[in-house]
Amino acid sequence: MKRRLLLTGMAGSAALALAGCAGPQINDYASEKPVLDLREYFNGTLDAYGLFTDRSGKVVKRFTVVMRCTWTGDEGVLDEDFTYSDGTLQKRIWRLKRFADGRYTGTADDVVGEATGQARGNAFNWKYTLALPVDGKVWNVEFDDWMYLMDGRVMLNTAVMSKWGVRLGEVTLSFVKRP
Repeated sequence: MKRRLLLTGMAGSAALALAGCAGPQINDYASEKPVLDLREYFNGTLDAYGLFTDRSGKVVKRFTVVMRCTWTGDEGVLDEDFTYSDGTLQKRIWRLKRFADGRYTGTADDVVGEATGQARGNAFNWKYTLALPVDGKVWNVEFDDWMYLMDGRVMLNTAVMSKWGVRLGEVTLSFVKRP
């Protein structure tokens, strides 16, 4: 009887632990407004303001980004120029492809393989592996990116960074579309 109770308790704990790992799903936002169309929002020039926090929540780096975005049909280019608080500069050029069902794929020089994402309602979930230089080495870091359109000009973004399933930190961004 004790063994059965112990096994039942362990199974219940495992189920709760797995349920606790489940995060939001893109369909959770299907009815949210305003509806996000990446081709419309990421078209023209945008400014972004962001920061990276480590696991403890300490701000490690702050940055700004100027984005010049264009689309031709279902293919887009997001040309990003980063300026970090320590004065360093970085460029990333995303090449995106939109599919009819709201899915997107994307590539960039520092992205390992292909990024995949999906839009529903006001939200966009984007997953990719970034080759991130750290102290003279390059780490392949997983990003789970969530973007939420607030209105026609402002979008908020949070991204969890992890390696081997271990949370390393978080990136927080606000995008503002120029008039």
